[in-house]
Amino acid sequence: MGRAKEIIVKVINSKVANAFVKKNHYSGKVVPNSTLHFGCFLDGSLHGVMSYGTSMQKSKIINLVKPCLLITLTIISLVKPCLWNEMLELNRMAFDEFLPKYSESRCIAISVKLLKKNAPHIKWILSYADGCQCGDGTIYRASGFKLVGLKKNKTMLKMPNGKIMADKTLNNSNYKKIGQSAGYWKKNGAKPIEGNQLRYIYLIDKTCEITVPILEFSEIDKQDAGMYKGKKITLQERRAINLSAEVDLNAIS
Repeated sequence: MGRAKEIIVKVINSKVANAFVKKNHYSGKVVPNSTLHFGCFLDGSLHGVMSYGTSMQKSKIINLVKPCLLITLTIISLVKPCLWNEMLELNRMAFDEFLPKYSESRCIAISVKLLKKNAPHIKWILSYADGCQCGDGTIYRASGFKLVGLKKNKTMLKMPNGKIMADKTLNNSNYKKIGQSAGYWKKNGAKPIEGNQLRYIYLIDKTCEITVPILEFSEIDKQDAGMYKGKKITLQERRAINLSAEVDLNAIS
C-alpha cells in the first residue's frame, strides 16, 4: 500500500471541505445537506474530502435497513427500528491526484472507524455511484459495501444548455417556485444522460440487516454498467481494478 499508510483522516470544517469539493469533484458542486466532513491529509496538506449527511430522500431510504431479532435464552425481542438519525449518506467524495493510487478505499475505511468511535449511534451508511459520469463504485466494493441497487439512469438530466442537473435539485422549492421543476424541463428538452445509477450500503452495526436484495457484483457486467473515471470499461479491466483497490476495514488501525 506504500505511502497510503501515512494518510491522516480527521474532521474538517464545511468551508474548507466545500472549497476543496468544488475544485476537485467532477460535478463542481457540493451537497447542501452534508454536515460531517473528513479531510484526508498527506505530508500535512489536504488531498481528499469525504462529506457525510442525511439523505434527501427519506421516504425511499428509511426502510432499506432494519434490526435483526435478538434471541436471549427463552426471550425473543425486537430491537427498535432503525431511526433516521442512525444512518448517514456518504454524499460527496473528492480527491486530487497527489494521493497514492487507491487511497480512497483506505480513507473510507478510516472514516468508518472514526464514526464507530465518535458516533456510535450510526448503524449504517448509504452511498451512490454515478455510472453515467464517474464510476460504478469500485472503491465502495473494495471497502466492504454491498450493492443493493442498479438501474438505468432517469434522474441525471442533460439540460438544453448542456448543463447536467439532478431531478431532485430541480424539484426543490426554489425551482418549483419559478415553474421549472424536473417535470417541466423533461417536457422542454431535458433528457436523461446515458448510464446507470448504483446504490451501496455498508452496515456498521452488524446486527442490522439489509431489507432489499443484495446484488452480486457480476450484475454490473451483466448489465454492461462497468465504468471507471468516466469511461466505459470491460469486465477484465474492472476485475483488475477491483483486486488492486481492496482494503480490509479490520486491518485499519
